[in-house]
Amino acid sequence: MMKKLFFPAISMLVATVFMVCALSPAAAQQPNYPKVKEFRIERSVPPQAVACIECHRATTPGIFADWAKSRHANANISCLDCHLIQPGDEDIAKGHEKYYGRSDMPYGESKYRVPIASIVTPKDCSRCHPDEVTQYSRSKHANTIEIMWKLDPWLNKGMNSDNERKTGCFNCHGTVISIDKDGNIDPNTWPNAGVGRLNADGSLGACTSCHTRHRFSVAEARMPEACDQCHLGPDHPQIEIYEESKHGTLYHAYKSEYNFTAAAGTWTAGVDYRAPTCAACHMSGSGKVLGTHDVTERISWETQAPLTVRPQDFKPFPAKNDWKTEREKMKNICRQCHSNAWTDDFYSGFDKAVEEYNEVYFKPAKAKLDELYAKGVLSKEKFFDEHLELQFYELWHHEGRRARMGVSMMAPDYAWWHGFYECKNKFNQYMEEANHLLKTGEKAFAYPTFPNATGSTQRPVKIFGK
Repeated sequence: MMKKLFFPAISMLVATVFMVCALSPAAAQQPNYPKVKEFRIERSVPPQAVACIECHRATTPGIFADWAKSRHANANISCLDCHLIQPGDEDIAKGHEKYYGRSDMPYGESKYRVPIASIVTPKDCSRCHPDEVTQYSRSKHANTIEIMWKLDPWLNKGMNSDNERKTGCFNCHGTVISIDKDGNIDPNTWPNAGVGRLNADGSLGACTSCHTRHRFSVAEARMPEACDQCHLGPDHPQIEIYEESKHGTLYHAYKSEYNFTAAAGTWTAGVDYRAPTCAACHMSGSGKVLGTHDVTERISWETQAPLTVRPQDFKPFPAKNDWKTEREKMKNICRQCHSNAWTDDFYSGFDKAVEEYNEVYFKPAKAKLDELYAKGVLSKEKFFDEHLELQFYELWHHEGRRARMGVSMMAPDYAWWHGFYECKNKFNQYMEEANHLLKTGEKAFAYPTFPNATGSTQRPVKIFGK
């Protein structure tokens, strides 16, 4: 009896399964267990890459050692993955070709010859880091050449020399890379690791400004020392301000305990660091706030501008975001360590300092400058050749920035003694001299031998057009 029942039952079960599969293929699968992606890293490298590595091991051991200790090397990313010429690249390193015909050089044989680019650009980096490059491309860092030309009378009035710009301004802001008539990179524009460099492939910036060659370390970029080459001095002393603040004090006291090598997106306040660095506040992910390579985010006042404005109202480079949204992001960064009351009190003081700078110092000084020009006391032909122009410039570009940035980063000495105290001193001298000239009708004295005012006033065509 059991035999008679067993075989029909089996037949019905098989038929039922067949029908379910035929009618609904998905039903036979397991939707809660999607197929896991398969990754395979090729551990071998082509002979040409081996040649690069071995040659540089012998000829430039510092470059080799940096690369060998990098995450790139650990992931088997070789010189060719970054330096190999891509279609349309103009910056072929022609001088590199000579090394393939030398018997005294390791791997100096023609069979290892490959065309390489000297300059590794954000466009090259984007093959593996697309999100970071996209974020960076819309930041003030990447577009700082444009900002500089729109703000700076040194350039627009030709008041410094081309070499003073090359060795000073452009080392931070970046050059416009150009190719000479022989197809070589113009030495006046390269080498350069400026944060806003315009590359031959059209990309903006240099990732190596913060992640220096050839280790490209995330740990290095998280340290405040990564920022201090450019963010220092009388006009934007962010590193000095940071070191005076409690954040900087705690960093120096406990940095040996910081875990700078935590994976991206996992660097956590109270776990990996006790007090934030520049990157922790302006770039790294924390709590609900995602990491970003766009330093234009999280900012609610534009403190580098002559008149403090909201970032979206900053004419040289309007931010494409809303300051209230960005302030809330920064507040959420603060809340990883501070209470709501502490955070709100900080922003109350910051907003009040901005208002006082704008209304008490900058606006009256700017109105007086306009009056001086309108009455012919000052000449608009040049800038800095008359003392009052220099006084006005330093009021916003030096003392005014130090005051606002000192408040914004909680450095009381910079907010007051280096900031608003100096604003008062500069303002009083400026107003006294200006009012004297207006009262007497005298024209301001112009320095007849202003030195080295030989720089080109032509804005970069590749950025601004003809």
